[in-house]
Amino acid sequence: MEGQNDASSPRLPFPSITRSHILHCSYHSWHPKYRSITPKARLIPLDAPFLSYLRSDGIILPLEPHDNEYFSTDTDSGIFSSASSPTDSPSDTDSESSYIDPSLYWPEIHIKIKSTIEELGGNVVPKLNWSAPKDATWINATNNMECRSPNDVYLLLKSSDFITHDLEQAFAGCSAALPPPSQPPNNDNIPDSDQQPEKLADDGGRNNNNNNNNNEKIPYHLILRKTIPALATSLEFRCFVRARALLCLCQRDLNHYDFLADSVGPLRVQIQRFFDEHLKRTFEDADFVFDVYVPPPHRRVWLIDINPWAPRTDPLLFSWLEILRMRGPGSPELGGDDGVGGDDEEGDLGVRGSCNGSDEGEQEDVEEEEEEEVFTPEFRLVGRNDPEAYSFNTPQYGAHKMPKDVVDASGDGEAGLREFMGRWREIVREQEEER
Repeated sequence: MEGQNDASSPRLPFPSITRSHILHCSYHSWHPKYRSITPKARLIPLDAPFLSYLRSDGIILPLEPHDNEYFSTDTDSGIFSSASSPTDSPSDTDSESSYIDPSLYWPEIHIKIKSTIEELGGNVVPKLNWSAPKDATWINATNNMECRSPNDVYLLLKSSDFITHDLEQAFAGCSAALPPPSQPPNNDNIPDSDQQPEKLADDGGRNNNNNNNNNEKIPYHLILRKTIPALATSLEFRCFVRARALLCLCQRDLNHYDFLADSVGPLRVQIQRFFDEHLKRTFEDADFVFDVYVPPPHRRVWLIDINPWAPRTDPLLFSWLEILRMRGPGSPELGGDDGVGGDDEEGDLGVRGSCNGSDEGEQEDVEEEEEEEVFTPEFRLVGRNDPEAYSFNTPQYGAHKMPKDVVDASGDGEAGLREFMGRWREIVREQEEER
């Protein structure tokens, strides 16, 4: 989830967020290295025509072989319409006869998506470099992210605000421009740390004139992951890493599960071992967030995703201020009574700091080793009486959803949506006639 910066709210004492860190957390960047510990997935590079299709208004889907009519949206109203309705007027038929299959502009990608779905067993979950279209499940006939055809994939991607963020605001809030790959970093081109980062923190990167240009350099990929049968969301966990140490972890599914309380010890041991063996010394950055799945009987851990150490990543059962001030291995607890650090407190976050003096440094090294031996990451669960378990007055991703009539129609599959389209177009026509 994208964090919103408010000028009237205290600024979180985050280290500078760089574009290189955001790119390191892109699925296409880390997946080749960790492929053996991730669920089966395939990556499809995306070209400019397909990205233009994702960015375009309205939803126009390619004609599938079993369709007798195409499935599209009117670009003005954004409401679904079909090509041959009994209530069509001649003018409607004329306008719809100009339909052009959008996949004609990216035929190789369309064919690749179709063959990949078949290769992965006919059921996949899509995402782009960073985000999955979780906010658009309302539009899918199955009310989840499972896709069985290319059109299912396109419908989810084009209906998702999270995907739009990947396309338009991938570097929002970053403090420095990313140099071209063929050139070394030029320190002269990096803005003054007292000026540019503060501006970006206030406007969330929306006023960064270079944002769109930098987005064009991103090697966008469509990730199709094989659907995990009988996925137990209760066993998905989000883990926070600071200074290459597992600081804390929590549930991703914000519901209470009785059995988790007795499993905390074994789960923590397995996740800690997984982190130490696979991620601690191999990921490019010292601070990051990763998601794992630990299916029964809890003997294997799967890496699901790697997320930026940034406000845009949802801290779930924690708050970012709490995490930033949390005492880790070999470091004192950060922050003061006001909960917000000044320049000194930001320095104390100094995961990249160095020791002063050899004797003092050796003593601190010994103390850090002792701390690391006894440090146990906090494992936070939703308790039986916690408000998170019972007080969801607003449904998850509720701001991205549609009216109940549309959701109900999607539950009946394509036939329900087509029936809803016909009723809607009839209502619109009647309203126009009354004017």
